[in-house]
Amino acid sequence: MKKSIFFLSFITSQFVFSQAVRKYSNEFLNIGADARSFAMGNAVVANIGNANAAYWNPAGLTEVNYDWEAAAMHAEYFQSIAKFDYAAVAIPLRESNSTIAFSLMRFGVDDILNTTELIDKQGNVNYDKISKFSTADYALTMSYAGNVFNNKNIQFGANAKFVYRHIGKFAQGLGFGIDLGLQYRTDNQMYFGVMARNITTTFNAWTINKNKVKEIEVDDPSVEGDPTILNDLPAENIELTLPKIQFGIGKKYDFNDRVSLLGEIDMNVEFQQTNSIISGNGFSISPQIGFELSYDEMIFLRGGFNNAQKVEQFDGKQKTQVQPNAGVGFKYKGISIDYALTNFGNSGLGLYSNIFSVRFEMDKWR
Repeated sequence: MKKSIFFLSFITSQFVFSQAVRKYSNEFLNIGADARSFAMGNAVVANIGNANAAYWNPAGLTEVNYDWEAAAMHAEYFQSIAKFDYAAVAIPLRESNSTIAFSLMRFGVDDILNTTELIDKQGNVNYDKISKFSTADYALTMSYAGNVFNNKNIQFGANAKFVYRHIGKFAQGLGFGIDLGLQYRTDNQMYFGVMARNITTTFNAWTINKNKVKEIEVDDPSVEGDPTILNDLPAENIELTLPKIQFGIGKKYDFNDRVSLLGEIDMNVEFQQTNSIISGNGFSISPQIGFELSYDEMIFLRGGFNNAQKVEQFDGKQKTQVQPNAGVGFKYKGISIDYALTNFGNSGLGLYSNIFSVRFEMDKWR
């Protein structure tokens, strides 16, 4: 019976559980992956064409067509309080001219103070009741990509995302979602791409351990009215993540046999009002731009701008803020090492991080 209810909630989530939509749901899925993409301001949905396409646009996985590729990234958030890990592998299926990929990401925070039992029903504080716990979010993604109508210039891809989240022993959530991507590449090195995330409104079904999270009523004689409720439990157990669509157009220029320049402009569309520079009732549009200067396809200089938003100042006036990013890369015999200086995860706090990632192309070693 519970399984039936679980699957029914997925199918009818857009209608039945609309009240459980969260503005910041499954945010760890929006952090990103790959230092190259961070350095280019995340403007890569049209030009991405390696194992990291499993995150940015699965259609780009068709560029992995000779042998398997693997990629990995580790980053730390808020002065190492939180840690983010990402790994992906792409495997071409030569017989069907398609590619499959598997990727795994984890975002976790350890040694969090558990103060749920700090205050008893009489309002007494007992510091010996403080313990520690960890919280972590996981996402396993399975991807498939191929060509449309056997046309090598038109590529499509899809992701099936399985999400597991836990907050110590207090609660755990299971979720599922689907992404769709499309790319079109012309013979003169023009790139077009679109990535639709969470088209099924990616959801989490939460289970709360009521033995660990107990509502506590504290009576304060000095305050009139009902008792104060501590550890108040949430009203809903279904959490929905709204769809997002990212459009991109790029162009690569070859100045000579060794030097080239790739540029891309993206538009990131969300179906809710945020503080993006273009926003209205129920939508927001955020532009992103990135470039990559290449020498001999071995040394790369990258830059980009994203996270353009309106920020309210202390005097009440709004100021437009844009996040700059920069990075470099080095590639030799199929091994790529990339670096980015970026506001990791678009936190908007002005805290820049040093991000490194690696990628390995097996076909260069055969």
